[in-house]
Amino acid sequence: MNSTAVTPGKTGDKVFQVRGLTKIYHMGEVDVHALRGVDLDLFAGELMVLLGPSGSGKSTLLNILGGLDTGNSGLVRYRDQDLTHASERMLTEYRRFHVGFVFQFYNLMPSLTARENVAVVTEIARNPMPPEDALTMVNLQDRMDHFPAQMSGGEQQRVAIARAVAKNPDVLLCDEPTGALDSETGVLVLEALERANQELGTTTALITHNAGIAGMANRVVHIMDGQIGSVQRNTQRVPASKLSW
Repeated sequence: MNSTAVTPGKTGDKVFQVRGLTKIYHMGEVDVHALRGVDLDLFAGELMVLLGPSGSGKSTLLNILGGLDTGNSGLVRYRDQDLTHASERMLTEYRRFHVGFVFQFYNLMPSLTARENVAVVTEIARNPMPPEDALTMVNLQDRMDHFPAQMSGGEQQRVAIARAVAKNPDVLLCDEPTGALDSETGVLVLEALERANQELGTTTALITHNAGIAGMANRVVHIMDGQIGSVQRNTQRVPASKLSW
């Protein structure tokens, strides 16, 4: 993992290469085309926002990038590794050692404290940071020994971010991380993701249907009906604390 952020956009710094990716779900007699020939690159150190309505294919694309799913056709490469034809064992190792996930729902273990929830992940990582450092990064240094039931939704989501970041992953994939939160609480969550991206250089892809979040990204990818509609580069990122959404 890079200790400092890498300027995105250089070919040699390409983390993901996606070409002609399709995904079809068979629902009885109906075929649902979730992805229709997606071409996309993701570069080291950048924060990319994937923007689009529900059902546009955002989560499907993120799940394939994270090794949770595979496409029907096309190419997906993570650095020099071909994920398209990877075995289940290879995908498991890829998820474990290279990817951190943050979902809309926190999936914390209710019987464990914040510190213990993070420690569960660090015990299987190759080069983890101490749980205390990860929780401090998301400004929960005073809540480490609290249980999920003693924490607000925003605090629980920040524990989930700390859990993902503590693995020291190369890539952080976030699926609607603020979807269940109000705007004030959501900003705190986005600030935590922003800090991980900028201070650790973690390549980050963030799914949202909220266009107001787009300003914090290096690039904004608009997805519609399983296709890339447009890609917008922000010349200057807006700090999460300054977003209007």
